[in-house]
Amino acid sequence: MSISKLFLGAALFCLLCFHTACKPESQKIPQEQIQVKVPVFDADAAYELVKKQLEFGPRYTNSAGHAQIRDWLLEQANTYADEVIRQDFTAQAYNGETLNGTNIIARYKPEIAERILLCAHYDTRHIADKDTVDQDQPILGADDGASGVAVLLEIARQLQTNPIPMGVDLVFFDAEDYGADTGGQTESWGLGSQYWANNLHESDYQVKYGILLDMVGARNARFTKEGNSRASAGPVVDKIWELAARMNKQQYFVDVNTGSVVDDHYFIIREAGIPMVDIINHPVENMFGFYHHTHQDNLDVIDPTSLQAAGQVVLAVVYNESNGKL
Repeated sequence: MSISKLFLGAALFCLLCFHTACKPESQKIPQEQIQVKVPVFDADAAYELVKKQLEFGPRYTNSAGHAQIRDWLLEQANTYADEVIRQDFTAQAYNGETLNGTNIIARYKPEIAERILLCAHYDTRHIADKDTVDQDQPILGADDGASGVAVLLEIARQLQTNPIPMGVDLVFFDAEDYGADTGGQTESWGLGSQYWANNLHESDYQVKYGILLDMVGARNARFTKEGNSRASAGPVVDKIWELAARMNKQQYFVDVNTGSVVDDHYFIIREAGIPMVDIINHPVENMFGFYHHTHQDNLDVIDPTSLQAAGQVVLAVVYNESNGKL
């Protein structure tokens, strides 16, 4: 998760309109009109999924822990989804290293036209550059990486147990956090999402919108209306935050506009023209929290109630969208 801010809302909105206007009609079949009750998100299960990821140790691209979590995620995806696509790629990091990355796409009802996208990154930061000790050592990334993945995996289980007629794509991005925090090197971040957005897993790929989960598990998490999200998917942002308020989650989904963030959703908007909503922690005291890109980003910062808030709201969005009630 880059700490860079870009106020490019208007430009992204124009780019989005261009992409949308150029897309041809989809040949997929329409979803059935079936109403499905919103299931209960299991926060304890999500918390255990965070712990499981931390057992692999640091999971930065090219590391041993990275290979282990990649294979584990592929196993999990094949357990829950109708179709799984492994998208291998190579990318040049800002420090000259060649990164061998893998995006993992888990698909539900791939034949259905009406669909939404949910995503998170599973890699972790290769250095603790915001720490005061061991700055050259990798971090565990309990919130920045593991929390979003845990929520997606619990949603994946719910989609299998409580199927809906709408199509859903879950994408686990790699090489998001191997960027340079100095010199304005925006393109050094989100390498996996950049690759995916320029090499979509099917031709004529269309979704209503996407939701990115990034840093959603910290105690007292505060999800604000991020700038690029408002520019590309403003009405959807408002609907999600209104739904969260009706669910008594306004303590977490705070109705406040904040600046634009460069992470995976930014590149998806820019390169693929997909409207995206970034659900990301934005504490009052600083941009991403005291633990961001430090060794303090460990299990101690994770709170199941924050995982529950993010997971239950996103589950409600998915099921209400399928039911035509968002």
